[in-house]
Amino acid sequence: MSSEEGNLKGRIEAILFVAGEAVPIRDLARALQISESETREAIRGLRDEYDYEQRGFLIKRFGDHVQLATRPLYSGDVVRLLQPVQQQSLSQAAMETLAVVAYKQPVTRAEVEQIRGVKCDYSLQSLMNKGLICEAGRKDTIGRPILFRTTDEFLSHFGLEGLEGLPPMPQPPEEQSGQDTETEELIP
Repeated sequence: MSSEEGNLKGRIEAILFVAGEAVPIRDLARALQISESETREAIRGLRDEYDYEQRGFLIKRFGDHVQLATRPLYSGDVVRLLQPVQQQSLSQAAMETLAVVAYKQPVTRAEVEQIRGVKCDYSLQSLMNKGLICEAGRKDTIGRPILFRTTDEFLSHFGLEGLEGLPPMPQPPEEQSGQDTETEELIP
């Protein structure tokens, strides 16, 4: 490893440490005055070093953002020291709304309500206030309703690198063939 490469990794560490939250790779590259591909390569090198040495922190990637985070192996020690205030969890309604947006995005409020079967104005607003979803434009239909999608904050909150990390969508249980046959036989 050249001293210039080591310096680049140190510069990345310093920025991510001070930022404290996820930083867009393009902003990191701009601050370092290097290309995004060079930035990605240096980040990969840091990730590999941290993993090999089982350092107390790691670099997480959320879409096009990166962040320093505590290695889960050591998080218990940090919790015991800091005893953080418990994070406010999402309500069941908000979680259901978020799931619909995550799997069907971009999606309108009406489409979410049709799937959930209930009004969801409050849940959508709450998720937007938390930065987990955002407006993704307007649907090209009558009334031009707002489309919603998840954000990089959503990926960070759930520890995902991208939407492909979502678990497979559950399939509805298939109707029993015996019940269908009986119904068909009763219809003249």
